[in-house]
Amino acid sequence: MKRPLQMKRRFLSLAFLAALLSAVSALAFAVEPNEMLSDPGLEARARVISRDIRCLVCQNQSIDDSQAELAHDLRVLIRERLLAGDSDQQVRDYLVARYGDFVLLAPPLKPKTYLLWFGPAAIFLVALILIALYFRRRRQDAAPAPLNAEEAARLETLLAEDDDTTAPRREGPR
Repeated sequence: MKRPLQMKRRFLSLAFLAALLSAVSALAFAVEPNEMLSDPGLEARARVISRDIRCLVCQNQSIDDSQAELAHDLRVLIRERLLAGDSDQQVRDYLVARYGDFVLLAPPLKPKTYLLWFGPAAIFLVALILIALYFRRRRQDAAPAPLNAEEAARLETLLAEDDDTTAPRREGPR
């Protein structure tokens, strides 16, 4: 009885350890030691900037987390700009001028990015309206259309004939 429980605990422990190691290894190897700056202050600024810059290959990761070659090039570029004396904002502006607002993980709110910010909400709203219209139309289609005068007269005739055929027949005196 204890054996399946022990195996389950062991399996869960190994799964947790594997998940932890994969998470740590992904973070540890993204920024390579040869690209790190010797000045800890500049390196910290580079890491902060890198966390806000989108990997153009992976697209859902920052360049700080990505192992793509382009992410490596962008990390090196950021460090070069910092060594040249650029401020953090100047580095971001340089990257935006070169790659567009798409390079930022949180693009600024301006007319060019309205679609990015409000597009999902607009699509959701349109979907809600379409669903409401669908169910409204479905409810209207479910109700039968009223009969016109000709159809009503034919129905009366059919019902009268049906009553005559289903009514018990009286047999008269013989």
